[in-house]
Amino acid sequence: MRNLSIIIALFFSGIYFSQVAIGKTSVSNTSVSLEFGNGNKGIILPWAANTGSVAGAVNGTLVYDTSDHKVKYLKSGSWMDLNGETEFNPETVGAADTSLQDSKTETSTAKVAIGANGAADTTPGILVLTDTDKAMILPKVASPHLNIINPAPGMMVYDTTLHMLAVFNGTVWSFWKP
Repeated sequence: MRNLSIIIALFFSGIYFSQVAIGKTSVSNTSVSLEFGNGNKGIILPWAANTGSVAGAVNGTLVYDTSDHKVKYLKSGSWMDLNGETEFNPETVGAADTSLQDSKTETSTAKVAIGANGAADTTPGILVLTDTDKAMILPKVASPHLNIINPAPGMMVYDTTLHMLAVFNGTVWSFWKP
């Protein structure tokens, strides 16, 4: 019920405002579409049975692929691994209990669009940021591998200690720095 309330709030915020703050009272500046408050929480990406099942994906799409337990993004039409594994390592393969979602069917019309043209945007996705001149700020967590007690597979945060993107695959955290 709480998740439904959040989605409804995001939907209406996206229609009436081009900026949304979650867990705080306002965004930090005008270049932000979506911003999260501080705390030991992260954003959990949508779970996909595999990247081939993601219909109509556009470059920049992020998902947690439950077939190989990796966080992936679409870049130039190809799915890229954000967990940094180039070969199979049984100690770092992610894990996820998908039993809660296995019997569910996706509602193809489920979508929240945030941005100036959110109501008219046709880009496929669950959460679509429509502005072309604004960005999303991930939840900020100091040392997420130490401070997020029970991370969910597909979780992403910005590590304020290491100044890196942190991605959890269900077993281990991967850290990315440009």
